[in-house]
Amino acid sequence: MLLYTQAINTINNFVYFFFFQECPTGIVNEDTFKEIYAQFFPQGDASLYAHYVFNTFDTDKNGSISFEEFVFGLSILSRGTLHEKLDWAFKLYDINQDGHITREEMCDIVHAIYEMMGKYAEAKGEELTPKEHAEKVFQKMDLNKDGVITIDEFMDSCKRDDNISRSMAMFDTVI
Repeated sequence: MLLYTQAINTINNFVYFFFFQECPTGIVNEDTFKEIYAQFFPQGDASLYAHYVFNTFDTDKNGSISFEEFVFGLSILSRGTLHEKLDWAFKLYDINQDGHITREEMCDIVHAIYEMMGKYAEAKGEELTPKEHAEKVFQKMDLNKDGVITIDEFMDSCKRDDNISRSMAMFDTVI
């Protein structure tokens, strides 16, 4: 238990140091967030995806991310339950925060992911365009075929998909 506590303290210190090294005021604006994000995805253009992630982290919608918002988001992604992680992901895809994901929102996020992955998205050999990929995912998740994905449909679809569940569990080991 002591080693676990020490490991958590080390991680917290690292996150604190990294955040304040990049953002000494304890606040990060969107442009700085995009610059930091781009360092992790140099093979493509991460700016659009970083915009969506920024908006999801900015829980008070004031145009900046505080250290508390940053740590809260990271804790959900790294140590949250599957339900909490999927709720966070739903908020990412629900760009206008109206409680459902439209085809356009799905397409926007998938396009942003393709842009961020750059040449690695192409190297996978998948022949689907971002729009085709988004449509395929949308059709799978729109369980009642009403043209929108609700939080319940999103949760049900993701929990039934072993690949998604494994992807969400991957965050447990990242931080």
